[in-house]
Parts: sequence; structure tokens; C-alpha cells
Amino acid sequence: MNNEQIAEKNIAERKPKESTKRRWVILITILLSTLYIFVGNKIAVQGMTLFDGKNYTAVQKAKIVEIVDHIKEEHPLSETETLVVEEIIFNAEAISGEKKGEILKGEQNLNTYAVAQLKPVKVGDKVLLYNIPNEDYGTEWTLGEYVRTDALLLLGAIFMILLILFGRQQGFQTIISLIYTGLAIFVVFIPAILSGKNIYYWSILTCVFIILMTFLVVSGLNKKSLAAGIGCFGGVLVSGGLTIIMDRILKLTGMVDEDSVFLLLLNKEHPIDLKAIVFAAIIIGALGAVMDVAMSIASSLYEVKTQSKNVTFKMLIASGITIGRDIMGTMANTLVLAYIGGSLGVVLLLISYNTSLLDVLNRELVVVEILQALVGSIGILFTIPLTAIASGFFFKHVD
Repeated sequence: MNNEQIAEKNIAERKPKESTKRRWVILITILLSTLYIFVGNKIAVQGMTLFDGKNYTAVQKAKIVEIVDHIKEEHPLSETETLVVEEIIFNAEAISGEKKGEILKGEQNLNTYAVAQLKPVKVGDKVLLYNIPNEDYGTEWTLGEYVRTDALLLLGAIFMILLILFGRQQGFQTIISLIYTGLAIFVVFIPAILSGKNIYYWSILTCVFIILMTFLVVSGLNKKSLAAGIGCFGGVLVSGGLTIIMDRILKLTGMVDEDSVFLLLLNKEHPIDLKAIVFAAIIIGALGAVMDVAMSIASSLYEVKTQSKNVTFKMLIASGITIGRDIMGTMANTLVLAYIGGSLGVVLLLISYNTSLLDVLNRELVVVEILQALVGSIGILFTIPLTAIASGFFFKHVD
């Protein structure tokens, strides 16, 4: 038996052991992640009295079964303007909650002065009804929104099916990481903010959890994950430190838009730190791109080393830098385009109502968007050499 046959036999014997080890790593990671979500939520919600004692309008999911009446009135406001008011009275069957199966009488108000309003309802529409009575029409419920989550859930299910079809086991592991990432943000991080916890600390903790959980679930406990994790941590730390420095230089207040005002009004005695919100938005927003770059470089260098045992430490670093250069351009564009797309409507509005480009570029809303793109891109730049160096160090002795 020659050396190549011996090597192939060793690889064949090692695969089942590695597969079993990987399953155990994934299982333990899932258990620890579940524990983090559970304990983290318990800690995050401590002292959260933000909504205590406040009354909420009941919301009911229902399906329109009958249009009872359609009332249309015109009210002249001037010689050229007329206010048109429409009232659509309907019966809807509750399809969830305590009132499931009951017929609810509701109304939809439409008028020509409303800048944005829902389309007129029709039989078969699934809607959300708010428990706001209108004595004039004898209704107990008012149309609030159309139910859109059903279509989103369907699209999400299609996305997950496609992940499994294309990625198979890797796709299933990706779904697990996405689920725990969402839980970390919505079940732990956001409650921590609302309960008055330190946003800087909890945003960093959330990033650390997402990095560890994602790499362990998707790639397993190995040198590749370790190298990618080190590069990723470095990139996030650079992004966070640079954000804090630029916050002072740019004299940011955190008052980006009207949503910032609403955040301040949530708790007047202990207002939310808006500058910390900007910090969290930047590092969490950059995290996905940084993780992508780190894993791409680590995975590529790992394959290079496994295919050629003669590759040296310096050659691995040089290859990592070269690969990083190719990734860098498209990934920086991804960040810039994502932030521009997210705030495109507001930017168009500012430019339309302002003749000074200099004024627009110095508005805090625009400054923060530019800062996010630049800081995220710089984080990527630092991730590339850090991942390359870590890969070169850990992959020196890859079997």
C-alpha cells in the first residue's frame, strides 16, 4: 500500500469521527444558546417598568365576510377643494384569540386629506381590528392594518426550504443560526435596552454571542472557526472603537429622526442613550459583513493548505490578503448600498426641500448613515489581515 492509499484510508476513517464530533458540538452549542436566551431574557427584563400601568387597545385578527354599508360624503372646503370622507361598515369573523369564530362589526375611515391610508377593504381580506368604538355607526372595531405576516411567513418558509435544498445539512445549520440570532436580538438585546441596561455592554455581548454561536453551528469547533472568529472579533472591536472616537469628533446627539424623539419620550426619568443606540446600530449592522469576510478568507486558506502541504505561513498570509482584496470591493459596496437603500426616502426628501448640498451632508441623519458605511468598511479592512494572520498561525499544521 503506497502513501496516497494510506492517506486516503486515514481520511476515510477520520470522517465518521469528525461527523460525530460536529453533531455533538452543534448540540452543545444549541443547548448553551438556549440557556443564554433564557437567562439573558430574565436578566434583561429586570427592572423594566416601561409599560407598567399603561392601557393598550385590544387587537384582533379577523377576516372580512360582509360589506354592510359604504357611506360617502363630500364637504366643500373652498371653491377648489373638497373633502371626501368614506366610511366602510363591515362584518368580520375573528380568526384567532379569545373572540375566535365571533362576528365583529367594524368600520374603515377614508378621506382625501390623509396622506397615506389603506386600500378599501373587500370580502376575503385578512385584517387587524382595533377595539375603538364608533357610536355614530354602532361599531366596536376599527380597521387598523392588513395582515401581512402570513405572506412574510410563507416567503420565510420558502427561503428556509431553498436553504435546505441548496445547502442540505449546512443549510439546516444556517437556519438554526438565524433563529438564535433573531432570538438574541429580540428576546435579549431589545428588552435590555428598554429596561435601561448599559447599551454598549449589551450590544458587545450580543455580537460576541452571535459570532460564537454562528461559527460553531455553521462550521463546527475547528481551526477554521477559530481563525475566522479572531478576525471577526478584531473587525468588530475596530468598528466599535472607531464609532466611539467619531462620536466625539462629529459631536453626535443621536437625534437622527422623529423616531429618536419617540424613544426619548418612552421614559422621561431615565431616557434611552441615543448615542449608544447609534453605536449598537453600527456594530450590529457591520457584524454580518465582517463575519462573511472572516469566514470566506479562513475557509479559502484552509482549503489551500489542505490541498498543498508545502504552503508556508507567509504564503498563507499573502494568499489571505489577496483573497481579501477581491472580497473587499464588493463587500464595501454591499454596506454602502444597504445603508443608502435603507434611508433613500429620507435622503430624497432632504435633497428635494434643500438647495444646499453642504447642509444635507451635515444633517445628522445623513452623517450617521455615512458613518455606518465607512466604519463598517474599515472594520472589514482590519478583518482581512487579522483573519489571514490567524489562519496562517493555526493552519501551519493541518492534516
